[in-house]
Amino acid sequence: MQDTEKQAENEQVQTAQAGQENQAEAVTTAAEPTVEEQLVAAEAKIAEMQDAFLRAKAEAENIRRRAQDDISRAHKFAIEGFAESLLAVKDSLEMALKIETPSVESLKEGVDMTLKQLSSAFEKNKLLEIHPQAGEKLDPMKHQAISAVPAEQEANTVVAVLQKGYTISERLLRPALVTVAQGK
Repeated sequence: MQDTEKQAENEQVQTAQAGQENQAEAVTTAAEPTVEEQLVAAEAKIAEMQDAFLRAKAEAENIRRRAQDDISRAHKFAIEGFAESLLAVKDSLEMALKIETPSVESLKEGVDMTLKQLSSAFEKNKLLEIHPQAGEKLDPMKHQAISAVPAEQEANTVVAVLQKGYTISERLLRPALVTVAQGK
């Protein structure tokens, strides 16, 4: 009888342990989402990330298009300020042509005033003269040597300026045309 009691007791312990294991399994199963739930959550996260990606891509495209439009407008209207400053020069030249009996003195005075207006327009728009002096060393970044002539000065120095050069905003627009001294 003791054996049956022990056996019954062992069965109760095993049943209790099995019940506890089942409860623990139920608790862990309830705490962990099922595979289907994980799949749904992952798909939702993918959809959210895809939406964010598409929005970011669209925003980048809008920024690129706006920048392109800004550049296009800048190119189109870049010369507007310069053109506006040249209008006064054109007006002065037209007024000079309207004078019926101009004197040499009045023509000279008008041309001088018009040249001052043009120089002012150039200066305002950062269009500056390159006017090398005789004896100055030839600078191939600003000068273009047309010919070399015998001279009483150091070789490769400016002898005469044939045409002024110009820079616009520190960028060479046209080099000064010069003759240089020949090497001895």
